Amino acid sequence: MITETYLGTGRRKSAVARVRLRPGTGKILVNRREVKEYFPSLKEILRVLSPLKATSSESRYDVIVSVQGGGFTGQSGAIALGVARALMKANPETEPALRDAHFVTRDSRGKERKKYGRRGARRGFQFSKR
Repeated sequence: MITETYLGTGRRKSAVARVRLRPGTGKILVNRREVKEYFPSLKEILRVLSPLKATSSESRYDVIVSVQGGGFTGQSGAIALGVARALMKANPETEPALRDAHFVTRDSRGKERKKYGRRGARRGFQFSKR
């Protein structure tokens, strides 16, 4: 028995997520662990679930994710983009709903580089009059 599998790749900051979406009961595995076990805060869990909620398909698909790089915020953003892309492949009619909720747009913001003459990207050294 061959089940249809839809693939989606998501990136945010330095995190890369490879998402597999297949018909199922709504189970979400991130790096072979349950999503609630993998992410420490509710904010990241809700971000991963948000594309599925926007298309009301939380219990229609099983989501298997392999994610590397970055921190929890970047990883959750990458997974959300990957899930959205896979959902569009699975059902092209969901694209307007996903686009309206800004799930299809890749967030290109990254870490700003450190500049010379400063302590960080924007923070300068402490100024002393005397």
